[in-house]
Amino acid sequence: MTTTDGTAAATPARGRNRWNATDLGLIAVFAALVAASALIAAIPVGGLGVPITLQTLAVMLTGLALGPARAFAAVGLYVLLGLAGLPIFSGGRSGLGVLAGPSAGYIIGFVFAATAVGWLTVVVLRRTAGRPGRFRAVLLFASAMVSSIIFVHGLGILGMMVNAKLDFSKAFLADVVFYPGDVIKNALAVTIALALHKAFPDLLIRRIRTAATPGPVSAAPVAGAEADSRP
Repeated sequence: MTTTDGTAAATPARGRNRWNATDLGLIAVFAALVAASALIAAIPVGGLGVPITLQTLAVMLTGLALGPARAFAAVGLYVLLGLAGLPIFSGGRSGLGVLAGPSAGYIIGFVFAATAVGWLTVVVLRRTAGRPGRFRAVLLFASAMVSSIIFVHGLGILGMMVNAKLDFSKAFLADVVFYPGDVIKNALAVTIALALHKAFPDLLIRRIRTAATPGPVSAAPVAGAEADSRP
């Protein structure tokens, strides 16, 4: 009886970690947001065809709002749909040929950046529970900047070195023009994400609290159990 009750009690706790229809809807919505951000206000920079877009804002917001797993799914879905032929990359581009272009590293970097900032967001939200909101905002902004620098800019530079045949110094100079805009976009992403978490705690904060709650303890042996076990 004790083992059966403990197993039955643990089953709902495991079930809470599974995605439901709301999670799948959020993944689709944020994938669409990233796609829309690639097509709005694209400003060509230099001669490599890598434009300034709002994608960094949308990608960072996805990680900050959804956490690592759902952010990975949302941005990954966007990338897969674009590679499959939907014209949702910057400038309306699509298809596998994009991977041979100078912006390939940025596109791949979006997936890793969203996942990384999502993971860091979970850590920050857990560690700053009960602390002033400004402290949380600073840590989330730092998380977004670190994730974008390492993955978006790092892989972006690598992509230009491989596909555009640039040496590191030229690729770095071509990439550095995106930094001022990314600082602003990351700050906006953090501001929007904090507002979303305040208005909709179920989006991520309550999920984190639920995951951190210890599972139910197995029921204590019932009276007379020892007598039943004796020969």
